[in-house]
Amino acid sequence: MARHLARAGHEMTVYNRSPRKAEAWVAANGGEAAASVAGAAVEADAVIACVGNDRDVAEVAEAAFGAMRAGALFVDHTTVSARAARLIAQEADERGLLCVDAPVSGGQAGAENGKLAIMCGGSDAALAAARPLMEAYAARIVHVGPAGHGQLTKMVNQICIAGIVQGLAEAVHFTHRAGLDADKVLEAVSGGAAMSWQMVNRWPTMDKSEFDFGFAVDWMRKDLGLTLEEGRANGAKLPLTALVDQFYADLQAMGAGRQDTSSLIRRLEP
Repeated sequence: MARHLARAGHEMTVYNRSPRKAEAWVAANGGEAAASVAGAAVEADAVIACVGNDRDVAEVAEAAFGAMRAGALFVDHTTVSARAARLIAQEADERGLLCVDAPVSGGQAGAENGKLAIMCGGSDAALAAARPLMEAYAARIVHVGPAGHGQLTKMVNQICIAGIVQGLAEAVHFTHRAGLDADKVLEAVSGGAAMSWQMVNRWPTMDKSEFDFGFAVDWMRKDLGLTLEEGRANGAKLPLTALVDQFYADLQAMGAGRQDTSSLIRRLEP
């Protein structure tokens, strides 16, 4: 995502907890590497974060907000709780900063190809400032509502993916047990109502038991945990999501926490 911004002509300062990663990025893409979050944020027109969880983004925001000038923009692409997003937005507003919670969908390939889908929460003014930047690496940008609504929409996204990937795992497993040609089956069913992004992009690798890429099981469990917690708070009934979350827990127990979410089929075909 930072590479797309650099190629679009933006002047970049980058920070990573592993300095060598930031230095390698600068060597490949230009710009500067900062020694701290505050060092990267000072005098910046916009600060864009994509880290791990609520605690990570809270630490980044605290350090960045203290260095940012009034009127600057903070965009968070991390998938976190809606509560964390609202608290960060409130703090930003009190400091005279613009803030957007903007979780993404599209995975590693979407980021590399500049084709992410971004679901955004925040004010109209914040979105107006953020959109020209996000257009460098997004195919779709939707302003869903006020602060926190981007994160709530990402939870909807993960609910859908959880069910689809489990269904896909069972379909590939059934294909194997029935002695069908997996390539021919994919050709047949991907042209009809069963077609999905997951089917097109993950059926071939599930068929070959290739999982060392993509969106890690550990991250999916983090996201589904946030979703189930929100569901308990708002009264949503999410039985399938809760069930698939436990399937992912099984994969973690099998040592597959860093494998792609499509490794769900490993529960069916050890």
